Amino acid sequence: MLFDYKLRNFNIRLLIYVLALCVIGVLVIRSAAAGSMEDSRVIRQMAGIGVGTLAALILSLIDYHRILNFSVVIYLGCVGLLAWVLMNGVLRGGATRWVVLPVIGQVQPSEFTKIGLIIFFAWFFDKYQEQINRLPVLGMAAVLFGVPILLILAEPNLSTSLIIIMMFAAMIFAAGLSYKWIFGVLAVLTPLAGIFIYLLQYEMIPFLRGYQAQRILSFINPGQYQDANRQQDNSVMAIGSGQLWGKGLNNTTIASVKNGNFLSEESTDFIFAIIGEELGFAGSMVTIGLFLLIVYECLWMARQAKDLSGKIICTGVAALIGFQSFSNIAVATKLFPNTGLPLPFVSYGVSSLLSMFVGIGLVLNVGLQRKNTHN
Repeated sequence: MLFDYKLRNFNIRLLIYVLALCVIGVLVIRSAAAGSMEDSRVIRQMAGIGVGTLAALILSLIDYHRILNFSVVIYLGCVGLLAWVLMNGVLRGGATRWVVLPVIGQVQPSEFTKIGLIIFFAWFFDKYQEQINRLPVLGMAAVLFGVPILLILAEPNLSTSLIIIMMFAAMIFAAGLSYKWIFGVLAVLTPLAGIFIYLLQYEMIPFLRGYQAQRILSFINPGQYQDANRQQDNSVMAIGSGQLWGKGLNNTTIASVKNGNFLSEESTDFIFAIIGEELGFAGSMVTIGLFLLIVYECLWMARQAKDLSGKIICTGVAALIGFQSFSNIAVATKLFPNTGLPLPFVSYGVSSLLSMFVGIGLVLNVGLQRKNTHN
């Protein structure tokens, strides 16, 4: 026995599914870069996959309880980095979401905050598991959760904030939140949603910028905001044009939507449009299937976890990957309003890639220490 647990319990399936998505990502990013393997985006993505895989393997062998001992430090570090972004961040595309760190270079702290909050609240909910439905505990959790969310909203980064909110909701449910609280919150949020949409039309939502409000309104009333829907319309056109088997990777024909410069952010937010056009319906289903398998494996290990903190870690990572991949694909297929989110393990972006690998490493470690060691 090594590291006090059996390595035969290592979930190699999960790592294979993740690396398969990474391969698809590199191929499609290369295609978006006109088929060049020497493009800086391709090189950085491949380097990120190598570093991320190594980090996941190392973390999988470090007892997650030791990491949870540093939960408060991790939380304060995340809040500190988010505050630093607002004070001394790099402005790009009207948003300040990046900082430059010595040696490491430019990173996006909100991506690592997702994993940091999973670690912190796994510790927090485990500590207060017997009092999870008491108002003081829920109030404290809300305050601790609200601080990083407000900092991310101020960047502004609404899409990441929404993903983290959904992730937090899944974790607190896994922690044992009473259905009385769940139905109570839904009873309050349902009428508030109608009020939100009404006020949105008059630009009276204080935490939304003008372009964010327009994106939501264009989804509700597409005929009135046709220009705001252009990116998504072109994405749907690209996906549909791929038909069953696609036009092939690195397609350079004039019939390619990508080559006609109709797609924007084709290697990041709208990378699924490239998958649909060049790999077709078949390639799209393989990609979606891999995400489903990853989420399933994380939830299976959550069920097998030997304690609540391990269960919450696996649930949090499953929710993060599940909600974010669904949201990215829903935007590309015009099921959601246009918003900027990377497709996990596929889109170009080293910060997102590394943070996801860290999450996978934690899940793998929980799996190594599962309660049912005979499976």
